[in-house]
Amino acid sequence: MSDAFVRVALDHPLPTLFDYRCAAPAPPPGTLVAVPFGKRSVVGLVVEVSAHSDVPAERVRNVESVLSGCAPLAADWLELVSFAADYYQRSLGEVALPALPQALRDPARWVRLFAVEPRFRLTSAGRSALPDALPARAAALRRLAQALVDAGPLDLSDARALHAKASATLAAWQAQGWVDTDIDADADAAAPEALDNAGQAIARPALTDEQTQAVDEIAASSGFSPFLLHGVTGSGKTEVYLRALERLFAGAPQAQALVLVPEINLTPQFEAAFRARFAMLTGSDAIVTLHSGMADGERARSWLAAHTGRARIVLGTRLAVLASLPALALIVVDEEHEPAYKQQEGLRYSARDLAIWRAKQRGIAVVLGSATPSLESWWHAEQGRYRRLSLSRRAVADAVLPSVRLIDLEEERRRGRGSVDGISGPLVAALKARLERGEQSLVFLNRRGYAPVLACDACGWLAGCPRCSAYVVLHKSEHALRCHHCGWEARVPRSCPDCGNIDIAPLGRGTQRVEETLSALVPGARVLRIDADSTRRKGSAQTLFSNVHAGEVDILVGTQMIAKGHDFQRVSLVGVLNADTALFSHDFRAGERLFAQLMQVSGRAGRAGLPGEVIVQTRYPRHALYHALGRHDYVGFATATLAERRDARLPPFVYQALLRAEGRTLEAALAFLAQAAAALADIPFAERVTVYDAVPMTIVKVANVHRAQLLVESASRASLLATLRAWQPILRSLKGVLRWSVEVDPLDI
Repeated sequence: MSDAFVRVALDHPLPTLFDYRCAAPAPPPGTLVAVPFGKRSVVGLVVEVSAHSDVPAERVRNVESVLSGCAPLAADWLELVSFAADYYQRSLGEVALPALPQALRDPARWVRLFAVEPRFRLTSAGRSALPDALPARAAALRRLAQALVDAGPLDLSDARALHAKASATLAAWQAQGWVDTDIDADADAAAPEALDNAGQAIARPALTDEQTQAVDEIAASSGFSPFLLHGVTGSGKTEVYLRALERLFAGAPQAQALVLVPEINLTPQFEAAFRARFAMLTGSDAIVTLHSGMADGERARSWLAAHTGRARIVLGTRLAVLASLPALALIVVDEEHEPAYKQQEGLRYSARDLAIWRAKQRGIAVVLGSATPSLESWWHAEQGRYRRLSLSRRAVADAVLPSVRLIDLEEERRRGRGSVDGISGPLVAALKARLERGEQSLVFLNRRGYAPVLACDACGWLAGCPRCSAYVVLHKSEHALRCHHCGWEARVPRSCPDCGNIDIAPLGRGTQRVEETLSALVPGARVLRIDADSTRRKGSAQTLFSNVHAGEVDILVGTQMIAKGHDFQRVSLVGVLNADTALFSHDFRAGERLFAQLMQVSGRAGRAGLPGEVIVQTRYPRHALYHALGRHDYVGFATATLAERRDARLPPFVYQALLRAEGRTLEAALAFLAQAAAALADIPFAERVTVYDAVPMTIVKVANVHRAQLLVESASRASLLATLRAWQPILRSLKGVLRWSVEVDPLDI
């Protein structure tokens, strides 16, 4: 048979496909192949098949192998990644290949990935014995045991990644009856018990009238139907999602649903709720999760379950929006306003926006849920592009929204009632009152570490990062100074490096310092801190949140990790520290983010019928944002802010893109951007685009690289995108910087 040619997308910035020769019949589009590229062997995606190639025959190399164990990716998935590549100004391969699990991008793992091998799972005896039965210093053993507890069944390759001697260890644990193995994919499916005659789980909570109406409208929709589910905190948005899925599966038994959440630490509680409700879905992989914190093998299995249609519900963070879902019939985006849905490195895509496009592509419903919708989504609903569904009351009958009290820090100071380490007397008194009543409190500060900077009073020295134009954060418990931008770390000096003064002291406060201060101010209280530092180890966040839900914590201190999505039944008080810094930011979205953050964290109080109170410490108690917060008035805040955005010609009334440049010097980065701006004069479409001056970024230097940016915007999305497409080849021809990138619809400017 004669040779055929395939055009392959590779993870490479050049916007081109690469021709390779293969034996006929050629693998169809959507097939993964291993091909030589330079001196390496890489995985590529077949996009086109042809009987000939325009590349000279001597330059065309052969396909090395074909992934035959995996069905080709469907045409609609190829269309999705093609759209994302065009919209976000990347090559097709830069979108398609990173969207796949790492295990699928390694030809050496293909055979093992599709082989049926035993998976190890804990028995009931093992669950009660491990990891407590292991020596405290046996770190690898405890890591393996914890993974079995947190992640569930593990195959041998994942186990070996955690512990080099996993094979012998698991065999020994199996002999002790702590683990068992099963190669039957359906063996660990939940038993379909306690079902009503409709095949649904019993003991579901009664719906409110507003919830019933929302579920009915979603279920009755046909074709592309974007819904904005605006529900106050505690109004039962999750229950609406669950009921909508029940209706979906009742009418389409083989349908698939995609449920997106903004952060990894929210996936365990969502997965538990979905597994409890959909126990009738048979198969161990009927409900799967997809996020970057998973082991490679585990993530690959979840992705393949979605790709083959075995997974009926795919729950994940932003990367899950690019999963292959051949029977996708409903998309849910929870907390749709969250900035976490926007990727900030590499392909800078918005998972929320791609979810909406994907729903339109497939002609299905997409539900965007939030107590504080993004202003873009709210504007679309106001214009009738989205159908708004409202949940104005909390779902629990006797639960009401918490009252909001503003503590004027300046007034406290004038009256001689100063704060202790930034914590006012009224907040301390409120914390003590909750402790006496056996209730829980939450103290929110969106700054981790002990203090944001270490300083010398004698000479004015401030501890800065030698590689970044930023101060380093003091982490007292580790006796370390750490840069939160590049990761540079050093021990805390004994004296000032400039003048030798030994009285160097922390300035400001982070969650570690607040935890320490509260332990002293509220004697007898069990204080727990949850932030990125305390949850570094896999599974630790789930354990800490379980402690809160079990009532083993009196005061929870944390960052935005604790502000959203968590249903703390016994929390009746929320204290907010240091919120004022966002009121006067140069970022026009800072106020929107602060309001959403405060509304979300306020919503943790009073969810189970306990009277809830929110105390916000501020030096600006008359600020309009705090007044809207006190009334829980999102609609008023959104209306006023959109009016300001319209007058200032800011999104959503214009469309923006940001060109960033990184150079060895700031001058080099700015010179590159100046050349780029000048080149726009030769692009016909650019006459409808406004170009602003190039400026240094807020943090100019990170890891010894200097950064600058150039903003372009237009009232026409089509004109902006046409300009960016024509700009790309010009930008690739310019020299003088280490890296440059274009971001469409930037969130941080």
